[in-house]
Amino acid sequence: MAERETLEVDVLIVGGGPAGLSAALRLAQLQKQQGGEPLSIAVLEKAREAGGHSLSGALLDPSTLKDLIPDFQAKGAPLASEVLEDNIYFLTPNAKFRLPVTPPPFRNHGNYIISLNLFTRWLASQVEEAQGVDLFMGFPAQHVLYDGSRVIGVRTGDRGLGKDGKPKAAYEPGADIHAKVTIFADGVRGHLTKQLIRDLALGLNAGPATFGIGLKELWDIPRDRLKPGTVIHTLGYPLREEEFGGSWLYAMPEGHISIGFVVGLEYKDPLFDPHAAFQHFKRHPYISSIIEGGQLVRYGAKAIPEGGWNTQPKLFFDGGVIVGDAANFVNSTRLKGIHLAMRSGMLAAETAFEALRAGDTSAAQLGRYKTRVDDSAIKAELYPVRNVHQAFGAGLLAGSAYAGIAMLTGGRFLPEVPGHEGHKALKRIDQYYGPAKRDILVPSNAVPADRRITFDKVTGAHYSGTHHDEDQPSHLLVQTDVCHSICGPEFGHPCVRFCPASVYEMVDNGSGGLRLQINASNCVHCKTCDIMDPYGVITWVAPEGGEGPSYDGM
Repeated sequence: MAERETLEVDVLIVGGGPAGLSAALRLAQLQKQQGGEPLSIAVLEKAREAGGHSLSGALLDPSTLKDLIPDFQAKGAPLASEVLEDNIYFLTPNAKFRLPVTPPPFRNHGNYIISLNLFTRWLASQVEEAQGVDLFMGFPAQHVLYDGSRVIGVRTGDRGLGKDGKPKAAYEPGADIHAKVTIFADGVRGHLTKQLIRDLALGLNAGPATFGIGLKELWDIPRDRLKPGTVIHTLGYPLREEEFGGSWLYAMPEGHISIGFVVGLEYKDPLFDPHAAFQHFKRHPYISSIIEGGQLVRYGAKAIPEGGWNTQPKLFFDGGVIVGDAANFVNSTRLKGIHLAMRSGMLAAETAFEALRAGDTSAAQLGRYKTRVDDSAIKAELYPVRNVHQAFGAGLLAGSAYAGIAMLTGGRFLPEVPGHEGHKALKRIDQYYGPAKRDILVPSNAVPADRRITFDKVTGAHYSGTHHDEDQPSHLLVQTDVCHSICGPEFGHPCVRFCPASVYEMVDNGSGGLRLQINASNCVHCKTCDIMDPYGVITWVAPEGGEGPSYDGM
């Protein structure tokens, strides 16, 4: 058996997205500005290349970018188009109604439409150019390492294990990377941050984390159909009053458009299917008139941390801090989080640099990160809308009214709205439908895949570019006895609906019943199953290094 290597660094950043790369770049800048003994800095990223797993709508608020890289335009930041026009519509099944006034959160003057994949790739190039940081692509961190309650680094995943868990000929054990400070930037529902929250009780004073799922397609359409810089958001159809969500269309140069649909992962209907709702949306006369005759280029899905300020875990502990989506720093009211992730990465870097120079990486010293967050634009933006997402639990009209008042008052004078874990809202079939099950608005088989506008989940997985070696242990850990016994009668196997890539499938068990088949190779790493399973028996962990979706241009 090969021996496990150990690498010692000063700062380890787990995750090479906007938050992690901003932390790395800020550390390099501080090193250059302040001098002293050079720090050893490493970034671990599970994708094969920078941005490979990065997915967002995406609209970029450039406020943090201006602070991190003031000459970002001269350095070729890939900003596809400045926003020139905002539109927001309420949809009915066959019509659209433009809102007479664009609400402040949907006003995007000064923001940019971007590909997060290309932007992340460019950020990585800026880190490399700054020097002093080692980027390790295709190396997923698999376990947090502790010395007592102090975090001392992570262990990367083993390579070359067979499906049975036994080493194959090319087996390589993962490495232990020890660090004085570890910055966890492992994204929404990061499996390492999940370990930290459990092991160190970091969520005791936080509200329950709540999420949405965002499904996105990249299309090429005739160039004269939408002017670059056009932003369209919609509410309403095909969602019902009880479901939270909406859509976006962002027009980029040369006929490229980003089109997507977001659904809050706290819906009640056990037979609801977010992917099917997305297909319904694209068939709406207004939306289909935009994409008809176009070509699907890429597909993907990602969970979104929507709970806001009140759901952030404790951000610091002995030996480490949490940043970005892992800390739930997303403003779901504005549909933006990239700039907040970057800001938190910068603040974490400044705190880590200061702690290392002081020779003290205890929680007491690293707690200055939380102070910086509280004094920053992160709190200024998130605190006033801290209850808005939770208020939508009472329905679209009640949530919209609460949101409007929160914006007018800056969140003052309003009652705190308790949240709940989204999967706990899911009703059993008999609770939701009663003894006589009726037809529902979005059954999973309601939209035939015409392969022009609508597509099935397996085709979507193909367009995500995802790839996993079939002969490796499944990265989806499921207690299947629950699936085979009570899940069907109680909830109708919701995993086959909430998964956007047909990973979960109920097949004939050969004895007149059903068994769960896990098509792990389809996985697009959205984490929805880890979030939405009503029994909490699905755990997502990272697969072998570099595997997963390939979100080129997304």
